Amino acid sequence: MDWLNYHHLRYFWTVAKEGSLARAAARLHVSQPSISEQIRALEESLGEKLFRREGRSNVLTDAGQIAFGYADDIFSLGQELVNAIKQRPSAKSLRLYVGVADSFPKLVTNEVLKPVFAMPQTVHVICREGKMEDLLAQLAAHRLDIVLADEPASSSTNFKTFNHPLGETGTTFCAASTLAARLKRGFPRTLDGAPALLPTENTALRRALEGWFRDAKLRPKVVAEFEDLALMNVMAAEGRGFIALPTIAAAEAVSRYQFVVIGKAAKCRVQFHAITAERRITHPGVVVITGKR
Repeated sequence: MDWLNYHHLRYFWTVAKEGSLARAAARLHVSQPSISEQIRALEESLGEKLFRREGRSNVLTDAGQIAFGYADDIFSLGQELVNAIKQRPSAKSLRLYVGVADSFPKLVTNEVLKPVFAMPQTVHVICREGKMEDLLAQLAAHRLDIVLADEPASSSTNFKTFNHPLGETGTTFCAASTLAARLKRGFPRTLDGAPALLPTENTALRRALEGWFRDAKLRPKVVAEFEDLALMNVMAAEGRGFIALPTIAAAEAVSRYQFVVIGKAAKCRVQFHAITAERRITHPGVVVITGKR
């Protein structure tokens, strides 16, 4: 039987969480060479490289991603054990692993997960963001309970998935107050030539916007494009351009970033989906999100 050295695993896990040897060494109060030696020993025992070099950074390999997911569970369960022995309130929490596609708006994620946090049972939610294909692979390996995405899983995936539509919404255009005051009167014609901060072309929202702009014969001046829509909101709050948000998340964005609504486009529609690996859903948190069993 192969035995796993959990001391080595904790060093690896800490480096993966902290993002660098230096930060991990500071947290663990040991030297960087000591951590490197422990990780090499773990790699030798597993027979796989867990990190690869990209420039000056250490990036998890595919094997490293798998190991990190298991390590996360192992040490989280260890903390739950301590909580249970000490009879802390968090001892009986339900764990829900949620994959969030990087193109899925974070404010919409917040709306989708609100019912989970309102459940009578305490729920410990673990969110993992990434590319759709990576998240679906984790779903197939049962490392995730559900994936949130702005498009359904393709039928060409090499494992069985089930798509659950969460709904669709129109689009709301917002900006910082000064720019919004200029663009609000005469909307949507005022968007023609106006500075725009848009999601990148690989997102469903961007595709919907391009179609709506084309139909309305509008050509905004694209100032910047973002994969991280939270960063897009921060830039818009600085007055660098207008943004388009799913209407379901607009009120939260207006409140959080002090945006002013320029106008709404009911025909510019975006859809949201939950993806599972099982047709019959048993996890209570997934039932709450999808409304299905």
